[in-house]
Amino acid sequence: MPKRSSKEADPNRAAFAILNEAIGEGEPAEPERQKDPAAVSLGRRGGLKGGKARAEALSPEERKRIAQEAARKRWGPPKGDGVE
Repeated sequence: MPKRSSKEADPNRAAFAILNEAIGEGEPAEPERQKDPAAVSLGRRGGLKGGKARAEALSPEERKRIAQEAARKRWGPPKGDGVE
């Protein structure tokens, strides 16, 4: 089952809000939220070292097994092609 978006994506509501803002009725659209720079740098730091740290922690045999499994999943037969 696909995940549902947490935001409402009704184009009619968006158009109505834009029209009301243009003619001066209703409330103005809320400004975009800014990301916390401290949180961004912390997440980026962890993301930059994550793959390299994981590769160093794995044995060569384990890295090979993971790579082979990934290749099989990527290049293997498609799932749910309807042929059984």
